[in-house]
Amino acid sequence: MVGSGHSFTPLFRTDSVLLSLDRLRGLIGVENGVAHLWAGTKLKELGKTLLEKGWAQESLGDINAQSIAGAISTGTHGTGIQFGNLSSQVKGLTLVTAAGNIIDCSVAEHPELFKAAQVSLGSLGIIVQVRLRVVPAFQLHYRSCRLPLDETLKRLNELKRDHRHFEFFWFPHTNKVQAKFLNKTDPIPAKNRRWIPFYKLAVENGVFRCLSEGARLFPRLSATVSKLSAQRVPVNEETGYSHCLFTTPRLVRFHEMEYSIPAEQLASVVEEIQSCIHKHRINVHFPVECRYVKGDDIWLSPAYGRDSAFVAVHMYKGMPYREYFDAVEEIFLRYGGRPHWGKMHSLTADRLREIYPKWNDFLKIRSGMDPQGLFLNPYLNQLFGMK
Repeated sequence: MVGSGHSFTPLFRTDSVLLSLDRLRGLIGVENGVAHLWAGTKLKELGKTLLEKGWAQESLGDINAQSIAGAISTGTHGTGIQFGNLSSQVKGLTLVTAAGNIIDCSVAEHPELFKAAQVSLGSLGIIVQVRLRVVPAFQLHYRSCRLPLDETLKRLNELKRDHRHFEFFWFPHTNKVQAKFLNKTDPIPAKNRRWIPFYKLAVENGVFRCLSEGARLFPRLSATVSKLSAQRVPVNEETGYSHCLFTTPRLVRFHEMEYSIPAEQLASVVEEIQSCIHKHRINVHFPVECRYVKGDDIWLSPAYGRDSAFVAVHMYKGMPYREYFDAVEEIFLRYGGRPHWGKMHSLTADRLREIYPKWNDFLKIRSGMDPQGLFLNPYLNQLFGMK
């Protein structure tokens, strides 16, 4: 199975048949706050379609290129201590099994299969329909500002508590972060600045890409590029419908690794990453992204059983990333980290079994749903410890 091919891991790589749901898209209907939709629906079009009906998703990530099936299958998330990942919004799923049977599952119907299927890496069967909890459409007020890193880390409890959605980006080799806040607002309290979309495309993507190319050609410029980027952090405000402000255009290509850690450990982890970059003199200019996600009871969710902070590290495409990612991954694992399934990591079955309490239960369900391994590939075989 393939969604939009957005994952950094080879979840869908195959030398056999690749199956896409790109023609199985659209909203079927909304009833009692539950949207019934085809699983190939892209998040971008889903936001627009729901708005036409007066509805919205309660939270989204900052990318909307994924299909809804792909997003929930990999545990895609936004930020905010009140909100789980996108999989936690799912009320029910319809799957086609390897044997060709159609199964509906939810908390009330096949509950164990449902908990396994909410984040399944596409390994249980074909998700063809999704029943998704939605809320009445709402608008958000967005604010971006510059803050010192040390001040941000000291105020984390306040910042995450006082804002509906909060995240920050720390620029390596500096003491500066870009802090982003999103809060509900009354409909269009002020006119948006028309230059903001231009700024996002031209400066945040175009100029940053040029600077990144300089860092790729001359890696020792990475610290300088990071400092320049930190100085140009936008200080602005914007209002609009939620699905528009949750997402940000990302046109500069990169490699990414992201881990979930216990929420209360975020400051310590960021400080260790800062020391690691300094100690190993790592040439990196991409900011470190930090977000919060509410804990859940989904078997393979990185936020299973605990409120979590997600920390993502990036490296510009074409620059060596292995040393950086390996060193930071060691930090994540010391704090009980769990990898985001769509991002790069080095873990295999033996370690994953230790950090996911329901790992064996998931494999039991997976084996029963697909005993011949129709929905497995070499990467998933390695991940699950299969022959």
